Formats: sequence, structure tokens, C-alpha cells
Amino acid sequence: MKKLLALILASAMVLTMLAVPAFAEEAEAPAEEIVMHEGVTAEGEGTVFNIYAWNEEFKGFFEKYYQVPEGVTVNWIIVPSDGGAYQNALDEALLNQENASADDKVDMFLAEADYILKYTGSELTQDVGALGVTDFSNAYEYTVQAASDANGVVKGVSFQCCPSALIYRRSIAKDVLGTDDPAEVQEALSDWDKFAAVADQAKEKGYYMTASFAATYRPFSNNASTPWVVDGALQIPAEVQQWIDLTDSMMEKEESLTSGIWEDECTAQMFAEGKTMCYFGPAWYFNFSMGNAQDPEKGCPGDWAICEGPMAHFWGGTWILAPAGTDNPTMVADVMNTFINDEAVCEELVVNEAQFSNNQAVNGKFAEDPAFGVEFLGGQNATAVFVEMAKNIKFENGTIYDQLCNEGLQNNLQDFYRGGSTKDEALANFYKYINESYPEVVTP
Repeated sequence: MKKLLALILASAMVLTMLAVPAFAEEAEAPAEEIVMHEGVTAEGEGTVFNIYAWNEEFKGFFEKYYQVPEGVTVNWIIVPSDGGAYQNALDEALLNQENASADDKVDMFLAEADYILKYTGSELTQDVGALGVTDFSNAYEYTVQAASDANGVVKGVSFQCCPSALIYRRSIAKDVLGTDDPAEVQEALSDWDKFAAVADQAKEKGYYMTASFAATYRPFSNNASTPWVVDGALQIPAEVQQWIDLTDSMMEKEESLTSGIWEDECTAQMFAEGKTMCYFGPAWYFNFSMGNAQDPEKGCPGDWAICEGPMAHFWGGTWILAPAGTDNPTMVADVMNTFINDEAVCEELVVNEAQFSNNQAVNGKFAEDPAFGVEFLGGQNATAVFVEMAKNIKFENGTIYDQLCNEGLQNNLQDFYRGGSTKDEALANFYKYINESYPEVVTP
């Protein structure tokens, strides 16, 4: 997947890890012509367009591919999401929306899957169909479902689809399994019993199966058959309990590290001398978060490939929501339609930004192109893999409590795995954290 260094740096996600361009030799390539969508607004609507976000990923795409209508000033209010800070700032602004001056009103805001239901299920957001966003024929179904309220009213759109793959080191797979072929590796890792067996084999060869205790969390949590909170009471979904059991076993056998996904110990394993076989993540992860693997001197670009792994799942994704009370409804609708239905812009996201777009027609075009591939993945056509994986993604049993439940459980279990507490103490601390965060939720 051909990407210019300048384009990557301009659009890289503002995360806590280093994002390094995948192919350094492309740095001196001539600049490509960027396709921009010419934005529209309507007479009498606002001249200040306020967008709330927690990082600058979408800001980069917006500024590069959307031409703001003349006379409109875009104001970005970016608050990091750590500890719920972004939601707190956004909530305060939305609750003051009715009394805010025209220039201070929230016109558009972004949300993640872990807490999107908090907003789509409230009167703080509005039906985008009434604004003129009605064509979802090319959007992936789960992205529309995630942005809808309980009555099926769509409150926003996502500019990306995020099927999450098992990303494996080719050279280690050859040593452990005797092959690096994606189809054969998939067969060897197609369920969790096989995954655990291969982890044992990898350990015997001197490798870690994963570089973080939390690496496998998302496949389980995304497929939870029950919500975190039922009738006001907290319950650990059966699938999350299965993850705990698997992780307990892997940690006891020292088949993984105790580090968090974003910690240096985990990302250091991406260097050429790393001993870790598997990571999990969508296109944004291996393009923007595996910077150490992409390092031209210390990394190992080309020594990676992807397959679906034991369980279809997604990770992340950014939804653009329409707040009630915006004084720029025409531009809100135009931005949304641009990033899901303007095929030229969606193609730019795939080619220049290594995104898996939320446009099935565009993705299908690249999936069927035999010349389209990712050098970081040894030439593998990642889009073709993601097109198949996206068919199996579910968005079910979500609650407004998911972000802190997911984060709180992992953080407290990490303390246990590092020897800072017993398992019973870790779970007790998790329940205490939920009590403090959500007093209305009854915990065990």
C-alpha cells in the first residue's frame, strides 16, 4: 500500500506510541494530488463550526479531504479520553447546548464504540436522516447499528470500518508452525484451543505468543453474549471470563508479557530482535501503532502478515455524531455524506491513509486488485482479508458502561499478573472502581 511519508505524518493518530512511516524509501517521492470534497453550507446557518474529539486522527483527514465552505471557521476542541476526561468535557458542552451562543454550540462530535450508546440513546443527538444523510447502502451494517438508537434512528456515521486481525510475525510462524502462509496459519489458529496449543509450541521455541496480557481481550469482549450490566447489576460476560481463564493460563506459563498494549515493553517486541509471534489489531494498528516494526534500521517490515484468528471482532472506530441544536445542519450532513459516500475521498483514505473505509464498493475495488498490497505485510492484500472479516463483525450487547468496565477489569488484572495483588483482591478492586464510577450499578 503506497503511502507518502508526508501524508502519513499528517494523518497519524495521536496515540501514546511512536508512529513511524512504513516505507522510508518513499519519503522523497513526489507529492500526489489530493482529492478534496468541496463542502457546502446554507444561508443563515452558523459561521463557526465546532467539532469535539479526543485525538487528531479525524482532524487530519478532515483538513486534507474536506474543503470548508467559504465564510465558515472550523474550531476543534480536543480533549484526551484518559479517565473519561473527553466525555466529561463533551457532556458539559452538550448539556449547555440550548443556552450556548451560536459560535459556542457543538456542531459535530466524535465517539467510540465503548460509549457511543450513551449519546445515541439520548436526546442530545439527532436523526441524521432528517439532516439529509440517508444513503447507507455501502456502509457496513455494524457501523450503522452502532450509531442507531433503540428504535433504529441513525444518529451518526463512521468514516472507517475496523475489523481486527491477528497480525503475526512471518519468520516466527515459520519456525513454530513450519509455514508463514496466511491460509495455513489461520488453520493453525482458527479457535482458542488451537491458539493455546500453538502458544505452548512457541514457548518451547523460545517465543512469546503475545507481548501483552491484554492482546487477546477484544476478540472475547466484542463477542460477549450478555451485556456488562443487566437490570442495574454488574456481571462479567461469559466470554470475558473465558478470556480471564485463557490469560491466567498463558501468564502462568509465561507465554505472554505483563505489559499493557501501549506500554514500551510490548511495543519493543515489534523490533527485529523481538520474540513475539502475535499481535491483534485493525488496519490503523499495524499502520500507525507498530512503528517499531516499521523502523527501517531496527524494525522488520515485510516480516508480517494477517489472518482472522480464532474469532472475528473489531477494535475501535470513530463515529461522527450530530448533536441536537447545531446551527450548521447542512454542513454536518455534508461532512457525514462525504466520508461514507464520496468514493473519491474514500479511495484517498484507503490509498494514502491505509484505512479500511466505510464504503464497501471502494474496499471491494482494492480487494480485487491483484497489484494492490501492503509492503509491511510482505505484499499481502490486507483489504481483501478485511473485506471477508467485516462480514462477521457483530455489535451487540453494548452498554453505556463498557469503556470503564473494559479498562477497569484489565487494569486490575494487570496488577494481579504483576504480583501486586491476589486475583480475589484484583476483582474486588475492579468492583470498587465500578462502584465509584457508577454508583447506581450494583456489583457482586
